[in-house]
Amino acid sequence: MTEQQLQKEIIDYLEQNGHYVIKTIRTNKAGVPDLVICTMDSGKFYAIEVKREGKKKNVTKLQQFHLDLINKTGGKAFVADSLYDVIEEGL
Repeated sequence: MTEQQLQKEIIDYLEQNGHYVIKTIRTNKAGVPDLVICTMDSGKFYAIEVKREGKKKNVTKLQQFHLDLINKTGGKAFVADSLYDVIEEGL
C-alpha cells in the first residue's frame, strides 16, 4: 500500500468516526505532519505523520521536531504506518 493509499484509509476511518480531519498538502512550515485531527468527543488535537508500512522510523529531524513540539504543547502527535497505529492511539 502506498503512503497516499494509507492516508486515505486513515482519513476515511477518522471521518467515519466523526472526527474533523485536514490533510496537509502544502503548509507555511516544512515538516508539518500529514494529518491534523480534532476529535469529536473531547476536541483534543492530534497530528499524524503517515509513513509507508515498515518505514515508521524514516522520520526527518524536522518532522520529529514538529511531532515533539505538538506533544509538548498538549496535543498528541505520532507516526503511523498502519491504520492499527491510529486505532491503538485511541482514535
